[in-house]
Amino acid sequence: MKIRKLFQKTQFGIFGLFGLIVLSTSALTIYTVQTHLSAEYESNSRNIAKTIADASVDILLNRNLATLQSLIDQFVEIQGIRYVYITSDNGEYLAHTFVPGIPEAILESDPFETATVKRTLPGMGEFVEVASPILAGFGGVVHVGMDLDTIGLKIQRAIGQQVYLISVLLVVGVLGAIWFVNLAAKPLGELLAFAVKLAKEEDADGAGDEKILARDDEAGELARLLLHVAQRKNGTEEPPPSTERTG
Repeated sequence: MKIRKLFQKTQFGIFGLFGLIVLSTSALTIYTVQTHLSAEYESNSRNIAKTIADASVDILLNRNLATLQSLIDQFVEIQGIRYVYITSDNGEYLAHTFVPGIPEAILESDPFETATVKRTLPGMGEFVEVASPILAGFGGVVHVGMDLDTIGLKIQRAIGQQVYLISVLLVVGVLGAIWFVNLAAKPLGELLAFAVKLAKEEDADGAGDEKILARDDEAGELARLLLHVAQRKNGTEEPPPSTERTG
């Protein structure tokens, strides 16, 4: 698709503007989606930890550790939750979902920690761990680990869909801009061809160029003015055309 020289800077300016819009929108989308999804996963994990903590009170009072184990096993089936473990008020590990055993990084950590922490477990990956105290910590602490790889994959998919849509809009916008600019440049091409014919004295009366002469825009006015000048030069002057736009 040919771009006339007169509109090349305008065309490239439109390309640059679209590119800036796409880059800024993509960056904002990536940041927004990543922030919101990460916060949502962390909030859900905290709710799960609190649910386990609330449900564990009676189980711990009865020292029914088998039921406690069964309780936490069902939560690791939730997407994004990789492990759950419960520590007692004296730091003892009452139940966990690690196979075959608790990693050293977990054993060396503070069992009473309730703040959100990031953990790297060898052979397992990277995790964000949240916790919820049982009976304000007097009954122990429930710890829930979220798999960052799973969360990252979800975020990438969500971002990928948004960026794909934005890229499609970019391509459509650029093609549309080229088409509209060329549409605006078409009368100039016709005017140029008409001026060349007049210069070569091939069409001193404008015959065959009724289309450009009949236009009611600037291109038509210029064409009529050129025809008037050519007719004066050739001695076939007619009343000068109006250069004022009607309507």
